[in-house]
Amino acid sequence: MPVQYKDYYEILGVPRGASEAEIKKSFRKLAREFHPDVAKDKKRAEEKFKEVNEAYEVLGDPEKRKKYDELGANWKSGSEFRPPPGWEQSFGGGRQARRPGPGHYEFEFGGTGFSDFFEQFFGSRRGGPGGFGRGAGFDQDVQFAQQGRDIEGDIMVTLEEAMHGSVRSVNVRHGSKTQTYQVKVPAGVTEGQKLRLAGKGEQGSGGGQAGDLYLRVRLAKHPEFEVQDHNLIFEADLAPWEAALGANLSVPTLTGRVNIKIPPGTQSGQKLRVRGRGLSLREGGHGDLIVVARIVVPEKISEAERKHWEQLARESRFNPRE
Repeated sequence: MPVQYKDYYEILGVPRGASEAEIKKSFRKLAREFHPDVAKDKKRAEEKFKEVNEAYEVLGDPEKRKKYDELGANWKSGSEFRPPPGWEQSFGGGRQARRPGPGHYEFEFGGTGFSDFFEQFFGSRRGGPGGFGRGAGFDQDVQFAQQGRDIEGDIMVTLEEAMHGSVRSVNVRHGSKTQTYQVKVPAGVTEGQKLRLAGKGEQGSGGGQAGDLYLRVRLAKHPEFEVQDHNLIFEADLAPWEAALGANLSVPTLTGRVNIKIPPGTQSGQKLRVRGRGLSLREGGHGDLIVVARIVVPEKISEAERKHWEQLARESRFNPRE
């Protein structure tokens, strides 16, 4: 079944030969622009934010990017696409929800935050193994009851949803039939966690129970934070004099900005912990915000600034190589 091709390089506005740093920089710029919390047109921004996130999910991962590049460079965004012959055998298609012959089945998802193109080639969409269902038995015609297969897909969850929880509408289409389910995303969800909707998978046969629907959480990439367990990691750029002398710095969190104190003599890579400002924990409470210092030197300086640096170089006893 063809899907609409997604040109992830075009979405991020970078050439196909872009470096990892260029891809990350473009993602952060676009993610800030279209983050639903700051954009005026929230509906359009939400769709663009998901699209940008999906593109970075693939291009920001070296393995996925290589896999994507193997699909070929000559596709037009939005055109119908089929993978080249042998592609799935060579690189392993993400979608395994197809079974040839009698009982062929295929599920498509909507409202999860990922396109059908992503799900087919990079997602976890699949049908679970067949088998006899719970309470399996046979009727007077000796026809076995068989439980329906579980089905699985991905759901993009923003860090704000992971913090506060949410309820999402997800559409599941099987053939010509589409059903909408309300999915509760609990506060404290983590990357890779599976949300289970009991009995919402493939229908059973011979009176067997339906399978379950599993949605695997993929935390949306954020323009400011990396995620480590339930902690948020934020890189704070410091001028050399701020690191040497100390400074008061305003840093973002998911619930507003906070002021932190940079101690004198802070080193590049040094970590400062702001307790309780990370993601929600399932058992209650929150993780921490980890602020990583990154000392940045100006690329260009004025003549007056140069004189100050030269004076410092003459008078300072500091030698970083000792």
